Amino acid sequence: MTQATGIGSWPGTSIRDALAQVRELLDGHLPYLPELPDRGPGADMIGRTAGLLVELPVDLQPMGWRLVDRPGRDANRTAALMREDLDELAESFDGYAGPLKLQVTGPWTLASSLWLPRGERVIIDQGACRDLVESLAEGIRTHVASVRRLVPGADVVLQVDEPSLATVLAGRLPTASGFGRLPSLDPQQAAAGLTSVLAAHDGDTVIHTCSSYPPVPLLRAAGPSALSLDLAQLTPRGWEGVAVAVEDGLRLFAGAVPTDGSVMRATEVADRFVTDWRKVGMPLGSLSDVVVTPACGLAGTPPHTARAIQRAAVDAARELEERAAA
Repeated sequence: MTQATGIGSWPGTSIRDALAQVRELLDGHLPYLPELPDRGPGADMIGRTAGLLVELPVDLQPMGWRLVDRPGRDANRTAALMREDLDELAESFDGYAGPLKLQVTGPWTLASSLWLPRGERVIIDQGACRDLVESLAEGIRTHVASVRRLVPGADVVLQVDEPSLATVLAGRLPTASGFGRLPSLDPQQAAAGLTSVLAAHDGDTVIHTCSSYPPVPLLRAAGPSALSLDLAQLTPRGWEGVAVAVEDGLRLFAGAVPTDGSVMRATEVADRFVTDWRKVGMPLGSLSDVVVTPACGLAGTPPHTARAIQRAAVDAARELEERAAA
């Protein structure tokens, strides 16, 4: 069945309201635990995932989140927000049985955004990167176990978000001074770190990136169950990489519904997707394995727009399902 889901972020500050909307809109599809960055520090994607790290506490400084010796009020606030999310998740999904998606920031976006105590990014220190990957993997195990305890019928799908991976690989990340660029990350190291993090979950895994020119071969090498990509960023070569991944058994989470303010009907979304799908020689029958998503997260959109975009993803999934069966 062609399904629909969201990237993860949602507008507003009420997790109860966000969960109710996600469950309603994605009934019969792939609902998720929404992220609400409008709530402030600790609800942003970096702070939220940093709060999952085991024995690597962080605090918030003017330059961003920084590794520290012991947790303080910033860590406590982040933990309180997550407890609230999980409590509301348990209530909203009481009695639920089916797939449920969780999102975490990936190791390389996290390492490029967290700072060492001495004032440089974690990603420049190989030892700190190893510690971060191990800590994140352990934090994911704990987080997934908590969700499974609260929603026993959930079949947890783990999404690892890597919006900064392409920047890190290309050596475009600025130094602390802003006058230089950090060295590029070795692709083998990048794939190994992603593999370690994905291995922390014993269910389906998704790597998501909405960056330009996503490194599809590297993402495939990390061994996820699926790739989540903004289709507008794919070049013809990128589409060829997607076709190879799908033929190898990976599922495509297709970021086909625009989030840039342009309005497309579900039939238009499906038409555009099918055109590209056919260009790379993919059969229409395989559309039933696709998951339709918005191109990016929805936190920056007005609530009514977020609902319309998420509903459009559901409608487009229905269109693709009908074409797969034709």
